Amino acid sequence: MAQPLNGVFVVSLAINLPGPLAAARLAELGALVTKVEPPGGDPLAAAAPDWYEHLAARQRILTLDIKDVGDRAKLDDLLSAADLLITSMRPSALARLGLTAPHETFPQLSLIEIVGHDGDRAEVPGHDLNYQAVHGTLTPPHMPKVPIADMLGAERAVSVALAALIARERLGGGQAYRVVLEEAAARAGDAVRYRLMGEGAALGGAFPGYGIYECADGYVALGAIEPHFFTRTLTAFGADGTHESLRAAFAVKTTAELEDIAQHLDIPLNKVR
Repeated sequence: MAQPLNGVFVVSLAINLPGPLAAARLAELGALVTKVEPPGGDPLAAAAPDWYEHLAARQRILTLDIKDVGDRAKLDDLLSAADLLITSMRPSALARLGLTAPHETFPQLSLIEIVGHDGDRAEVPGHDLNYQAVHGTLTPPHMPKVPIADMLGAERAVSVALAALIARERLGGGQAYRVVLEEAAARAGDAVRYRLMGEGAALGGAFPGYGIYECADGYVALGAIEPHFFTRTLTAFGADGTHESLRAAFAVKTTAELEDIAQHLDIPLNKVR
């Protein structure tokens, strides 16, 4: 795979998940990433050590107390050569560090600031669970299995970072950019807000061709949205197009049998693992 970011130098002060995800993706694209961690380390290393190791694998990890004068000088040395700085702290904390506009000191540097909220709520604390709660992607009382806001926020940070590199060529210098996790959660919530998914929606269980069905030894996911896939599914299993007919057809077969049929007939169906 081509490495389009070869020669790009990234410094990341971001811990937990969105920032490290973004930094890891930039490293995959060829960027040289130095992750600066506080003396206490990244909480992700304790919460999910294998994931932490996976994300950090392509990065140089450096421990600095950037509130210390000597360590701050080391950070500034890094920033003097960096193209991008990724942060994930509240705006007030970034201001105390004098990093809200690093391009004023380091003209080539663009800031990718990942925050939870923006505007009047910029200092309100929160995490992925809070953002999802506000924007309709939770199913209480169950906890989410995917940190949607964090992961979408990380991808937004990557796209903004790429745009920042392009804009620098046009503007002649770096700028400060902000990525808001609640906005990422809001865009995920659009699937519910606009009635594509969620209880009773077309892809929320109302359409029989898109759903989870119990079978003899587990469950399968059927994604036969397009008419030709749905028609092929009904023909293959002798169903009449209702939920009930598909439930009856799947209930007597194993997941392996159903996956084998799906593979041979080109039907989007697979075991729920």
